[in-house]
Amino acid sequence: MRTSHVKFYQTGTFTVGNRLLSETERSVQSTLERTNALNSGHRACQGCGEALGARYAIDAAMRATNNQLIAANATGCLEVFSTPYPETSWQVPWIHSLFGNAAAVATGVAAALRVKGRTDTRVVAQGGDGGTTDIGFGCLSGMFERNDDVLYICYDNEAYMNTGVQRSSATPPTARTATTQAVGPEPGNVFGQGKNVPLIAMAHEIPYVATASVADVRDLEAKVTKAMSMHGARYIHILVPCPLGWGSAPHDTVKLARLATESGLFPVFEAERGEITDRRTIRKQVPVEEYLRLQRRFAHLFKPVLQVDVIARLQAAADRNIRRFGLHGQGEL
Repeated sequence: MRTSHVKFYQTGTFTVGNRLLSETERSVQSTLERTNALNSGHRACQGCGEALGARYAIDAAMRATNNQLIAANATGCLEVFSTPYPETSWQVPWIHSLFGNAAAVATGVAAALRVKGRTDTRVVAQGGDGGTTDIGFGCLSGMFERNDDVLYICYDNEAYMNTGVQRSSATPPTARTATTQAVGPEPGNVFGQGKNVPLIAMAHEIPYVATASVADVRDLEAKVTKAMSMHGARYIHILVPCPLGWGSAPHDTVKLARLATESGLFPVFEAERGEITDRRTIRKQVPVEEYLRLQRRFAHLFKPVLQVDVIARLQAAADRNIRRFGLHGQGEL
């Protein structure tokens, strides 16, 4: 989705940059009318990327549906920190599902709305990478195969963070987790495992698939808005850095999300009916090392000895993404 890139320049004043734009170009988060769907008072960690991603996405979905939205939420970090019994930070009709069936629950809600003739109310399902790429993968594939009228959003922090930072199928190679310790001849998560759910979603040829990042709120909001303008199964995969699990500074969350994209490790694109229709090109690729050094989960790649060969393999994976998704031009897909 093409959106104009807006640059804000510091002028030594306290001017809010969005006020210099026309209302049609402002982000949802810059407006007084935003829903604050995930309100203050939740218990997310400082710098939590998932809290940012959920608020950006659901606020955009609420605006796109005139606040007629129901959300189903898988068990996981987002559910735990936002709804400690008997409290909630959600300002939308919100359903807590099991770890693995958020897509199925959302499908049921959408079916009930269809039977009641409620075409004005839309449904969103959301979960982390554990509840999406692993435990809920079967229900998600079923939702895609049936083309159910649900937007599923995965907030990917690349491990099971809520239960102690265990590896998921979205954990990158060499990353240290509680179940992929930095020991042995090949420390951290092994190469060659895991799955790319956005590509799997594309293989189902559903109406819309996109990836997004908390580093680009305007792009994220635009993709959610576009998804809510469509019917059928839709999938958005959002990278949400986790300071606790990644061993990064809370103030580096947005920076890390940006470096993941600019290095090529996390391609940002969108697809319709199995075909890539747009991507975020990279003007100047940054070395993956710049991204890795900010995270303690990759510290073993630098101390006590710099693992040049391993870093080179990660760089090669990023370079392949850039070629494959056409991030510097026409891709292979």
